[in-house]
Amino acid sequence: MTKSNAVVHAHRHSIRLGARVLIAVLILVGILMLIGVGVVRRDAASLLQSGSLLELLGVSGGVIVVVLALVGVYSVMVDFVFWEGWMQSFPDASGLFVGNEEKRSVHRHFLVYLDGIHQSEESHPPRVQEFLNCLESEIANDSLLVKGIEAYTITDVGLRAASYSRWFWQRLFALQEHHANAFVRFICAFCIQANNVIKVGISSDRRYGPVMNYELALKIARRLERLDFHPSHASRVVLVGYSGGAEMAIGTAEILQKLCCSPVQVITVCGVFSGNAALESIQDVAMVVGSKDPVAAFGRLAYPGRLSLLPLTNWNRWQRSHSLHRYQIDRMSHNGSSGPFSVAFRHKVVAAICRELERSLVGAPSG
Repeated sequence: MTKSNAVVHAHRHSIRLGARVLIAVLILVGILMLIGVGVVRRDAASLLQSGSLLELLGVSGGVIVVVLALVGVYSVMVDFVFWEGWMQSFPDASGLFVGNEEKRSVHRHFLVYLDGIHQSEESHPPRVQEFLNCLESEIANDSLLVKGIEAYTITDVGLRAASYSRWFWQRLFALQEHHANAFVRFICAFCIQANNVIKVGISSDRRYGPVMNYELALKIARRLERLDFHPSHASRVVLVGYSGGAEMAIGTAEILQKLCCSPVQVITVCGVFSGNAALESIQDVAMVVGSKDPVAAFGRLAYPGRLSLLPLTNWNRWQRSHSLHRYQIDRMSHNGSSGPFSVAFRHKVVAAICRELERSLVGAPSG
C-alpha cells in the first residue's frame, strides 16, 4: 500500500503546473465562447436569409469543439482538485478494513461491475440492470455482485449528484431531457458522453492515469469496506468492465489488489482498453467479445499498445507470461438489440462470465 501511494504521489508536483495552465485555458475558452455566441445571435438572421448555411454549420462545429474542450478541462481538473483536497480531505487508505475483522462478510468472491461510457449516474439503465440481475442469479452463493459503482466520477455518486458540480450537471441533464430544440439536446448528451470518453482516455494516460486509477481503486475499496469485506476472508475481487469500463477495470486492477491485499481478476465484456496499465501482479484477465463488435475492434487499433508489433508494451509483456482467455460469442455486437445486454445474448454473456469464474477458481494456486 505504501508503494502504491508513493507512485501516485510522485505525479502530484507534475500535475500542479498543468492544472494552472488548464485553469487559464478554461477562462480563455469561456470568454471566446461568450464572444462566439454573441456573434451568432447578431448574424443568424442574415445567414439564414442569404441561404448560406455553411457558415452556420461551421459555427455549430466550433461550439461543439469549444464545449468538448471545456468538458476535457473539467475532466482533468476535477481529479486534480480532489487529489489536492480542495473539495474535501483525501481519504486515508491506511485504515481500510480495520473495523471488519470481527464482522466479516459471508461472501468470499466479490464481483464489481463497471459500466460503459453511457453511464451518467449510479443507477443502471433497464437493459443493464436486467443483465446484472441475470448474472446475480447465476453466480455462486458465496459470491456478491457489487453494482452502482460510478466509474467516471471520483465520489460515490453520479454526475447529477456530485457536490462539486451538481449545479452544472443537473442543468445539463434538464436541458437534455426537456429542451424543445433537438440540437440543444444533442449538445447536452454529447457533453455527458464526452466527459466519460475523456475519463477513459485519462485512465490510459501514463501521466494522469495513475492518479485517476488510484482514486477509482480507493473508491471501490471503500465500497467493499462497507460490505464487510476483509482480506483474511475474501478469496478474490473480480472486476467486470463493459466497453470503456474495461479500461477502468484494467487500469485500477493492480492498485486495487494492493489496497485490498487480495487477488484481483479482470473480465472485460466488449472491452475497449489501451493495455498501458501495469498488470504484472494480475494473474487472470479474460475477454468476452462479440464476433460483430466494431467498437471493440476499433479500440484495438486506437490503442496500438495492444498490437503485437509493439512487444515491449505492458499488455504484450503480460501476455508472454500469462494466458489470456477469450470467449467469443457469434453474431454479438457492441450494444443495442444485438449487444451483450439484449435478450438474444444476455444469457450467453452471463454463461461466459460464469465459466471464467469457475476456470480461474479451479486454476488458482492452493493456500
